[in-house]
Amino acid sequence: MDATPAPRAGTAAAGTDLAVAGVAKRFATTQVLEGVDFTVPAGQAVALIGANGAGKSTLLRCCLRLIEPDAGTIRLLGRDVRALDAAGLRALRAEIGFVFQKHNLVGRLSALTNVLHGAIGRAPFARAWFQSLAPQDLRAEAMQCLERVGLADIAARRADRLSGGQSQRVAIARALMQRPRLMFADEPVASLDPAAGEEVMALFLDLIRRQGLTLLFTSHDLAHAIAFADRVIALRAGRIVLDAPAATLEVAQLRALYD
Repeated sequence: MDATPAPRAGTAAAGTDLAVAGVAKRFATTQVLEGVDFTVPAGQAVALIGANGAGKSTLLRCCLRLIEPDAGTIRLLGRDVRALDAAGLRALRAEIGFVFQKHNLVGRLSALTNVLHGAIGRAPFARAWFQSLAPQDLRAEAMQCLERVGLADIAARRADRLSGGQSQRVAIARALMQRPRLMFADEPVASLDPAAGEEVMALFLDLIRRQGLTLLFTSHDLAHAIAFADRVIALRAGRIVLDAPAATLEVAQLRALYD
C-alpha cells in the first residue's frame, strides 16, 4: 500500500470541520496552551507535532472538552463546543472517532464485540455491549468494519490474545463503527514496532481517505507526520510555531523545532 496518500482535491472549499481560536489551558502553575489558533477544512489530514509537554494531547482533548479549556473558542462540526450542555456534548462526541495510543480494548471480550462497542452512542447500551444481544444488522456492520481492517478471520478471538498491531486495527474498526464524521488520533501507532506502525498508519489513512473523513492526529514520528498528513502543525511551549503543507517540509526542518 502506498504510504504517502495524495491530499484530497478541493478540501478548502468543502467547509471547516474544526476551528480553534485563542485556546488556553493551564495546569497549576504550568501554562500548557496559550493563544492557539487554527482551522481544519473538511477532508484534510492534519498532524500535530511537538516535544513532550508541548501541549499536543491536551489540545486534542480540549477540542472535545475531555479537558476543559480555560479560554478561547472551539467550533467542531459547526457547533460551539464550549457552549454545549452535557447532552449536546455526548451527541457531538458520538460523531467523532477517537483512536488512542493505548488501544483500550476489553481483553476478555472478542474482537467483534469490541468493535460493536463503537455503536454505543447510537444503540441501546446492552445491545451494543453484548454481542449476544446485538441485532443482526449491528453484528453485520461490526463484521464489515473488521473486514475493512483485514481482521475478519479473527473476529471471535479474545482481545487479550491479539498482537499490538491487531489490537490497534480493532481499535480503528471500533472507531469506524461509530460512523464518524471526523477522526481524532493520539499517537495512534506509538506503541507498535516500526514495521507494524507503518503498516497500521498506512491502513488508517487509506480508510480515512476512502470515507472522506477529516483527521487530526498527534505524532512523535516526524516522517509519519510528513507522509500521512496534508498539513503539519507544530507546537512548542503551548504555542503554534509552524503550520505548513506537509509536502513542503522535510524531517530535518521539523527536527530543528525541537532544539
